[in-house]
Amino acid sequence: MAERLGLVFFPAFDWAISPTHPEREERLLYTRDQLFEEGVLDLPGVTEYRARQASHRDVARVHFCVPRVEDQVEEAHLVAAGSAIFLGESWRRGEIRRGFALVRPPGHHACRVVHGNRGFCNINNEAIMIEKLRRHWGVRRVAIVDTDVHHGDGTQDIYYHDPEVLFISLHQDGRTLYPGSGSTGELGGPGAFGYTLNVPLPPRTNDEGILYVVEELVLPVLDEFKPELVVNSAGQDNHYSDPLADMCFTAQGYARLNELLQPDLCVLEGGYSIEGALPYVNLAIVLALAGYDYSRVREPDYDPDAYPLSSAHRQYIRSVVQELREVWRNREELAWRHRPSGDLVELKRCIFYDTEGIEEYQQEKVHLCSRCPGYQEIDSYGVYSDGSRRQILAFSLPVQACPRCQEEARSLYAEYREKRPLIWTAIYLQDRPADRYHHFYPERDEELVL
Repeated sequence: MAERLGLVFFPAFDWAISPTHPEREERLLYTRDQLFEEGVLDLPGVTEYRARQASHRDVARVHFCVPRVEDQVEEAHLVAAGSAIFLGESWRRGEIRRGFALVRPPGHHACRVVHGNRGFCNINNEAIMIEKLRRHWGVRRVAIVDTDVHHGDGTQDIYYHDPEVLFISLHQDGRTLYPGSGSTGELGGPGAFGYTLNVPLPPRTNDEGILYVVEELVLPVLDEFKPELVVNSAGQDNHYSDPLADMCFTAQGYARLNELLQPDLCVLEGGYSIEGALPYVNLAIVLALAGYDYSRVREPDYDPDAYPLSSAHRQYIRSVVQELREVWRNREELAWRHRPSGDLVELKRCIFYDTEGIEEYQQEKVHLCSRCPGYQEIDSYGVYSDGSRRQILAFSLPVQACPRCQEEARSLYAEYREKRPLIWTAIYLQDRPADRYHHFYPERDEELVL
């Protein structure tokens, strides 16, 4: 019989941005103590597993790490991602019904190109897990519901052109909080229009507001999309006591959200109220995921009437939900209406790495195709805080790429590799159909294949 819930704890004792940084090991230690004291790990159907490690190939399946994977990841990053993979594989084998990877470092701000750490993230734990399941376990349709207070811009970037991955992010409005993105107008690339849905919420949104979005938008969309796998990118910094944001969610609200959502897998993201929130929020979530009563879980200062939702906020949230429901309902017509002429779309953006002070200037060419989602060509230029610079060229082939797109992208990579242009530090081919990941370094005339 499958266990109801599998847990992995990984506090990452040997990894920290700084000794006093909010993203530190105590985030999980208080939770571990709380679950132990409450006897949760002794409940029938709740099983704790040991942490596992991902491979460099698992990382390269998702990211272009500049210049190499080993330059951007430490052992802690590989264990955080590997633990998520282990729970995903255990779920796919039917050994657990749900899994919760209580791990750090977090990952949802890590984009496809990685020049360094941003938003406390180097690599994207959820995406690495999902791509492993898609490649080796036959999972295709995936829904990611990101409930971190910050917009999951990295996860969005990774899946912006993938129509088989639905990404929904509930977050504090980017006009008031890092990373500044996540507007309702960010709806997916030309081949996946409408499969990215962002819900920017006003500061001070409480349980009522967030749960309204889940019930009136998220659940109906999931019901229609019919994913094989539902992943909760489980940030806990929407809590009313979190020092890095300005929302009013409670432990009861988080538990009810997971009871409604019924995610197959959860992966921990943010949450920095180390003593006042995390032990209670995680306890409530674990009980909800395992099907146990969570009604008595309360923060010491819990007051259900302390954070009322204003009528203006209520009206605004309902208008956002209505807007996105209309987008989802009419996504095919809107995609056709917004589809660009020609077979190439160019996108430009600047990405700031707040943790390390890196400025990335990125130009993306989306090669469109009538038979598949097409492929992407990314020219990324990083300016580092010490004044050094690195520029890379990357080709990304999705797992659904048709034979023509596969041949074209591989030929382009081979053409640039033969020319050995020294303008680029590295040239990459992310060949998901073949599950081969090429890294070419022109200055050394060296190719690494993972």
